[in-house]
Amino acid sequence: METPSTDKHEQKRITARSEDYSEWYQDVIAAADLAEHSPVKGCMIIKPNGYALWERIQEVLDKAFKKEGVRNAYFPLFIPERLLKREEAHVEGFAPEVAVVTHAGGKKLDEPLVVRPTSETIMYETFSKWVQSYRDLPLLINQWANVVRWELRTRLFLRTTEFLWQEGHTVHATNEEADARARRMLDIYRDLAENYLAIPVIPGIKSESEKFAGADKTYTIEAMMQDGKALQAGTSHNLGQNFAKAFNVSFLDENGERQFGWQTSWGLSTRIIGGLIMTHSDDTGLVLSPRIAPIQAVITTIGRSDEKRAVDKAAEQLAHTLDEAGIRVHVDASDARPGDKFYEWEKKGVPLRLELGPKDIASGSSVLVRRDTGAKETVAASALAKRVQQLLDEIHKSLYDRALAYQKEKTKNVDSWDEFVREIEAGNFVLAHWSGDAEVEKKIKEETGATIRCIPFDQVREDGKCVYSGEASTGRVIFARAY
Repeated sequence: METPSTDKHEQKRITARSEDYSEWYQDVIAAADLAEHSPVKGCMIIKPNGYALWERIQEVLDKAFKKEGVRNAYFPLFIPERLLKREEAHVEGFAPEVAVVTHAGGKKLDEPLVVRPTSETIMYETFSKWVQSYRDLPLLINQWANVVRWELRTRLFLRTTEFLWQEGHTVHATNEEADARARRMLDIYRDLAENYLAIPVIPGIKSESEKFAGADKTYTIEAMMQDGKALQAGTSHNLGQNFAKAFNVSFLDENGERQFGWQTSWGLSTRIIGGLIMTHSDDTGLVLSPRIAPIQAVITTIGRSDEKRAVDKAAEQLAHTLDEAGIRVHVDASDARPGDKFYEWEKKGVPLRLELGPKDIASGSSVLVRRDTGAKETVAASALAKRVQQLLDEIHKSLYDRALAYQKEKTKNVDSWDEFVREIEAGNFVLAHWSGDAEVEKKIKEETGATIRCIPFDQVREDGKCVYSGEASTGRVIFARAY
């Protein structure tokens, strides 16, 4: 079999993770043709390959949301500044990141308009009109949108000035209903991460210092990247009645008494694509979980020009068979050399490659190659669809199990400050006792760069001493450096 030219591959060399992790990440995005920097500083252009991933994520989440009774709507990009200022903690939390429009139509605006950093304020102004009676509850709304947060340090997908996301917003009659909703939506994010992206996550609650501005509680799923840093992969907030009181989201209950609503908001953004890249990819390029991959299997044709027509026809027939079996398939019948074709699809992360040439057609079989391990096998055409589906399931499980083993290996229990500093410097997650004091949390961050990622839902109650202050603690929390 012909191999790709060395010169061509040298020009497209991906930096090794061990050399420069940050550069490797950028190289993988470029090699897989996912996104590029925009002429607008801090913004990104999501290319078709990258947007196809976002479409798959949208598809999975939108179906799950609608199953829960959530309906989609759309609200304006521009928010009157006075609305943002209604909820004190909220405006304080977002003030450094807000972009404000002061002039439009050739003149100064009577009131500045904020470019939405999130939509609580403008949506809840509207909710106050939509919600009048207990019969209007629960109100379950989601929107797919873009938001703008003026970031100083940006990185494709992980942190950009403008990004895409979904944001859900709900109103309930009781705090219990709102909290159950917030937890339920976090479960949906966890399902996406683990059962589609093959990313193991740790669900938990944020500390008071790390919670969403204006929320009573913030629930989170935290993932470990290959450099040991944490990625906040999705959050869900119990907002209590804070926004309801600020925006008069109220209703008449069954007794005819006026009550303020209990609210939630929850969101997941294109940063999850950055997490997907960093969890599984290798020094060859992107590695995708089959369940989220836009293309699950690519058929690459092999053969001389005089054999091309017959091979291409067989490839199309094979693609039809796989498509009928529910497999997302693509045929690469280009004139590129086989080695170049193989490398092209490897760096784009397609989970499974099928090699098809004249000899395969004659023998009634095809060669299957896994992207995650490079393992090859020859499978008879009659068993191909079933075997492809089996392999796709195996690849998902393998990716998840490998990432979970890595997470466990790099999560360390520590009981002393010296141990804590050493393990954080080594790029690990650290389970350590914390007194619950926000000032201690702040000092730990200042001295090590590590933050409390979450207080795990499965936290074991145990007596101990805070790793920093020595004060009493009843359980360990997860510290890590994060994106």
